[in-house]
Amino acid sequence: MEEEKTGFEIKFINPRAVITELEIIPGMSVADFGCGTGYFTFPLAEKVKQTGRVYALDILTDKLEAIESQAKLLGLSNLITKRVNLEVINGSKLEENSLDWVFLVNMLFQNKNKEVIIQEAMRVLKPGGKILIIEWDEKDASFGPDRTLRISRNKISELAQNSGLSMVKEIKISDFHFGIIFEK
Repeated sequence: MEEEKTGFEIKFINPRAVITELEIIPGMSVADFGCGTGYFTFPLAEKVKQTGRVYALDILTDKLEAIESQAKLLGLSNLITKRVNLEVINGSKLEENSLDWVFLVNMLFQNKNKEVIIQEAMRVLKPGGKILIIEWDEKDASFGPDRTLRISRNKISELAQNSGLSMVKEIKISDFHFGIIFEK
């Protein structure tokens, strides 16, 4: 029996599907800036395997504690949590030129010093390293933050390019988000 299609499907962010599209392999070092409860952190830790490292960075201690607890339950020892302020220079406390990827997912719209955050991501990337920025699309405000808080693709591209990053490509993320990959 065939399932009837309604013609109405909403696509939300699927971290595993997004990560599968990216050139992330076991052994890589990745940071999840503004990780929250680890929506991308855990799939990243699984993808880089035990030989890789994922840095879960956030300013909120309770979010980091939740990630630490979940990591123990999942047996993930390649996750490192750090309480940081990404809106200050060297705020990640990570080594310069040390990471293969940095993820900024739905976090720039929440911060005032967007330039500093992007510059910090650039600082910690290895030459050739990549940044994935995912933000709320401006076209549909029926879901998510108010339109006035959202950042346009053009503004993100401008901030990234001013920090010395080159745009690689835009990727489809969800019906409510866009994603852009930049390279150092």
